[in-house]
Order: sequence, then structure tokens, then C-alpha cells
Amino acid sequence: MTEKDPFEQLRTLEPPDSGVEAKRRALIAAMAQFDDMKKTRAATQGMGWGWRLITGGLQTWRDAMTPKMNSRSLAGPAFATLLLVPVVGYLSWNLVATNQPTETQTGRSEEYSGDLPEGIVGDAAKQKATGEFTDNLELRRLAPEAKSDAADLLAQAAPAAPPVPLSVESLAAPSGSPSNTRAIRSFAQKPTVFIPRQPDPTVDLEEGRDRVAKFNSNPVKRVSEEPVSTFSIDTDTASYSMVRRALREGRLPDADGVRVEEMINYFPYSWAAPQSADEPFRATVTVMPTPWNADTRLMHVAIKGYEIAQPEKPKTNLVFLVDTSGSMQDGDKLPLVKASLRLLLDRLGPDDSVGIVSYAGEAGVVLEPTKALDKRKILDAIEKLGAGGSTAGAAGIEEAYRLAESSFIDGGVNRVMLATDGDFNVGPSDDEALKRLVEAKRKSGVFLSILGFGQGNYNDQLMQVIAQNGNGTAAYIDTLAEAEKTLVQEAASALFPIAKDVKIQVEFNPAVVAEYRLIGYETRALNREDFNNDKVDAGEIGSGHSVTAIYELTPVGSPALIVDALRYGKKEPVTQPSAGGEYGYVKIRHKAPDGNESKLVSQQVDANNVVELNAASQDVRFSVAVAAFGQKLRQDDRLGNFTYEAIGELATRAKGEDAFGYRAEFLTLVRLAKGLGE
Repeated sequence: MTEKDPFEQLRTLEPPDSGVEAKRRALIAAMAQFDDMKKTRAATQGMGWGWRLITGGLQTWRDAMTPKMNSRSLAGPAFATLLLVPVVGYLSWNLVATNQPTETQTGRSEEYSGDLPEGIVGDAAKQKATGEFTDNLELRRLAPEAKSDAADLLAQAAPAAPPVPLSVESLAAPSGSPSNTRAIRSFAQKPTVFIPRQPDPTVDLEEGRDRVAKFNSNPVKRVSEEPVSTFSIDTDTASYSMVRRALREGRLPDADGVRVEEMINYFPYSWAAPQSADEPFRATVTVMPTPWNADTRLMHVAIKGYEIAQPEKPKTNLVFLVDTSGSMQDGDKLPLVKASLRLLLDRLGPDDSVGIVSYAGEAGVVLEPTKALDKRKILDAIEKLGAGGSTAGAAGIEEAYRLAESSFIDGGVNRVMLATDGDFNVGPSDDEALKRLVEAKRKSGVFLSILGFGQGNYNDQLMQVIAQNGNGTAAYIDTLAEAEKTLVQEAASALFPIAKDVKIQVEFNPAVVAEYRLIGYETRALNREDFNNDKVDAGEIGSGHSVTAIYELTPVGSPALIVDALRYGKKEPVTQPSAGGEYGYVKIRHKAPDGNESKLVSQQVDANNVVELNAASQDVRFSVAVAAFGQKLRQDDRLGNFTYEAIGELATRAKGEDAFGYRAEFLTLVRLAKGLGE
């Protein structure tokens, strides 16, 4: 009797549908198998069950698969058949058993055959209770605290195993051994798990949901109608780091995540500094032609804070408030937080105090206030921090303030340093509730600063709210190098405030300036009357801090005017003003770090402040290049045809001294944006 061709069964089987459904189920099965393999710690060389493919195994494989002119000539193909048949049979059985609805039906049942890997759940777990099904099935990895919730959903949803339409024996080779049959049966008879799409308010499965505040760029204003511009200073730098991360990952940043003033203020500048603490800061104003518009001018306002000498630095009372929730377990989150805190610890004096509070499902004290001299104890506490649980951010903030107040240093620096991705989901978590919380707490004299980490669920909007209302600053730490810049190189400005509630107000002269727009500071705008109201909060300046603001001005009579004059308004000048006229008047209000009454400094801006573009200092020109870059990323139409090449050329000519390579890195980002933007 002629032996039957071992491939005959495969030829008679109906091929599985290669449509979208089959592909999706195959992908699910592959991902499940991959996760099972990853959980086997003993696995080596890619073998999911922990065996290692050694020389003897390789020889056996070659012998089995190499055709030879002997009685074993069909052994190789038969062996391959045993490997392929279970897979084909499984797919065929799955297609017949599921009885799927057609494309014209209102829903689709999503299935996964096999054990669901730990920590994975489908979008189907969020299906509405109405029983409707969507066409997309995505696998999401849950934080540890959410796994039990997902498991409960799955346990409730798993039905009994459907009947197997193909017999196990019919799938085995004619001479299949009992062990082969058992293996096929074990593979084919795993129950199908249906994952219903049910909303679960405690588990958020969406990824790639970085949250930023949406805002429009400042409009052009006519001086005859709105001659006064008022805003709070912003010394944050988080936006620049977020932009850098996006560009390095090969994507343009979200336009709403680009805050031009934070990009400008990211860089150190050598503005003229005050000579004593009695003068907390000094302003330098420069007026020059606009690189992207020959018919307008730029008014560049640069502020430099007094730099406290080492012997004068006050004692520091720091409380590290560390988010240890499940969302912080990625490598660019809690591990980077711990490395960053170790760097900051090296900048503290022996008499400075450090406390640590962590929060996940609830807040708790990890380290009572401890002198920095006891470095080993502090390092041990940092090392013990681990991620897991939900995120009770408000409870953590309250506990951190309590600890900071318990070790308050009169005349010293008292500050909470919040390290988080901002994904608060337990307790008060909306912006207004947390804003009210930190507003109330700042009255104690304890400031709160933000160190943001991670991506995918980073809540930049909330971090801005907390920092602005907590009399602190917000930085975004995407690399250890950024941590070194923020917490080592700029530790003094990050920790030691020299002035708080700093506001700027500029009044423009309608005889000289017809229109103006403030570049950046959209989220820091204040009402005109807020300038003299000491109850209105504003930004702080730290030791040696630099703050820059840039206005684009349209002179009277310029062809660049874009806002029509009012028909019934006051008659305005129509000719170019004389070179000696005042452009405007700059006023700055500020309070001492522990004061409640503001002081005023002011200066006029006139022909003495005017220079040609090439005569402006390198720092001024470089900051203008950064301002142009930020506007370009925001797709601001006021830049006209000013290209990335032009921005790079302007920055290159103004690069100057670059001790830490920050400006060279900026040029790289401009090139990346050019490539991504074309």
C-alpha cells in the first residue's frame, strides 16, 4: 500500500481567511506567546521553555530537515508537518468556532484564544455596557494596580469553551505519536475569552495622552487702543526639554506644548547683573531690526537676578515628594528620579535638611527631615523607593507640606520638590482643586517646585498650574544630563529665590509705536490692574536667574501695519516718528522672598537703546533665534517666510561661548525640525 503524502491533509484543508479579523487574532496570539516567553526568566537564546539550542540539537534539526535517499527521506517533511498542522488547525478552528458577525452588522466580537498574559487587556475591556463593539482591538499594558481590576473583568466575561469543530486526531500526522496528539489537544482546546467593552472609571488605558494646555499665540494690538501690556515672568524651562525629546524621537512637538518664553529662558545668558542684594535684579533693554520682518522692530527686555555668593546662601529645608505610583515604573521615570535626587544631594551643605515623602495609593513619610551630612541614610531612603499603586497626588502634597512645615527654617529656604509624571487619579486631581490647595499652602512660606518625568501620560498642564501657584518653577527632566543642568549647574537659581511675584508692565508711546505683540508668555498674561495689586500672584526669580521677554513692534507709518485704525477713534500720527522719541516705558514690580509688599523699578526706552541687528550682543541675537524657532514650531504666521535655515544661520553667528554645549544642541534641534517639517 502506498504511503499517503504527508502534505495531503494540508492540501485538502480550506485556507484560513487572510482578512483583517484573522490578522488581528494572529497578532493577539503572537503577542500573548511573546509575553509568556518573557515571563520565563530561564529562557535563553530565544527558546521560550528555557532550553538552549546547542550543537547536538542543531545537528538533529539538520538531519531531520535534510532529504536523504533512504528510509528516512520523508522524515523532514513529516516533522515540518507536525509543526505546521497545529497552527493551521488552530486558525481554522478559530474561524469556524467564533461565528463572527459580518461587516454590515453593528458590532464585532473580539476574541483571544488562550490564557491572557498578565497585565494585558484589550480595548474591549472598555466596551460600553450596551454591548456595541468597535472595529479596533488594541492591547494595552496596565499598571500593576490596574491588573486585578482587569483580571476581575476577564473572569466575569469568560464563557465556557466552544465546541471544537475539527477533531484533534484529524489534525495529527497519520503516524502521529500520542504525545503529539496531546500537545495539539492542549493547544487547540483552550477556551475562548471574550473581552466585553465595559467602562471602568478607575482604570485609564489610553496611552500617548500627554496633556498640555491649549492656548493661542498673542495677537497684534494697536497702541492707540491698548497701550499697556502686563504679564508675570516665567523662569520655567520644561517646554524646551519636551520639545527636544519630541524632535529626538523623530516627531514635531505639539504646538500647544511649545511655550516660547520657556525655550528662550532655558539658556544661560550674560546679562548685566546687579551688584548687591539690595538690587535683586537689573533690566537691560535693546531695540533692533526684526530678522524676519524688515518693517518691524524687536524690543528685547533682559532681566538678570542677583547671584548669591556661597557664604551668603541660606540654610535649606527640602522635602522630596516622589510619585511612586504604578505609572512611574518606566526607566525614564522613577529610576531617573532617583538618579536626579542623588545629583541634587551633592549640592547641599552639611546643615541643610532633607525629608522624603512618597505617594501612590496613599502618602507616607519615607525619611523624616535629616541633615545632609548623613548622606548615606538619605541615599538609602532614595534607593528604597519603588513604583506601584494608584496616584494620590493631593494627599502627597499635603503630607509634604506638613513635613516641610515641621522642619521650617526661619530665614532659610523651605521648599517641596515634587517629582512626578502628574498622572494624579486618586483624591482631588482636577486643576482647580490642586490650584486651591497649593495657593493655601504657599502662605506658610514653603515654595513648591516641579520636576516632571516621562511621557505618554505626562500632565504638563497640571504641572504648570501647581508650579505657578506654589511660588515655584517647573522643569522637565528627560535625561540625566538635563537633571545635571537643572539640579547641579543651576542649583542656586532652582533653590534660592531672591524675589517673588515679579510682574512686568510696558506702556508704549503711540507717537512712535503703532502696533505690538508680546512673543510668548500667553499663559502668564495679567490684567492691567493686576500690576499694582499685591494680592495677585506672579513668578519668582532665583539666584542668578535670567529672564527674557521680547516684543515685536510696528513703528508708526510702517507698511507692516495690519490692524485698521478705528473710524471714530482718536486721530493717530501717520508719519514716521523722529529717532529721538521714546518707544515706551518699562516697569517691574517684585517682592522680597519673605515679603508681602512690592517694590517698583522702571526705566524708559528710547534712542539710546536702539542698535543694528549685527551690533546687538551675541546673547541678544541667540535668544532672538530661539524665539523664532519657538514661533516656527507653533506655526506662527507672523514669521512669514523665515526658514529653519535662516534660524540656524542666525543662531550659528551668535553661538558664542558654549561651555556646556547647550547652544550646539539647539542647532541640532533646528536641523531635526527642518527635516521633519518638510
